[in-house]
Amino acid sequence: MANSPQARKRARQNENNRKHNASLRSMARTYVKKVEAKIKAGNAEEAQAALKEAQPIMDSMVNKGVFAKNKIARQKSRLNAQIKALNNA
Repeated sequence: MANSPQARKRARQNENNRKHNASLRSMARTYVKKVEAKIKAGNAEEAQAALKEAQPIMDSMVNKGVFAKNKIARQKSRLNAQIKALNNA
């Protein structure tokens, strides 16, 4: 347990930031799940539209430090490849 005043304050701040980041992380994952659901349904146009909506949110999570840059780049690349495969099929 934190004993000094600044350590107690830092612990409070860390907890608030953790909750805030968890909320942002959940929101970003929800957008990704929407894209994946459209891909699974086989609708390429709706999946492309959902990805277009999700990309700025995913990028902003990188800028806020919620996700690593490469993780989001990998996710976007994979989703895009899946949508492309739907178009070709």
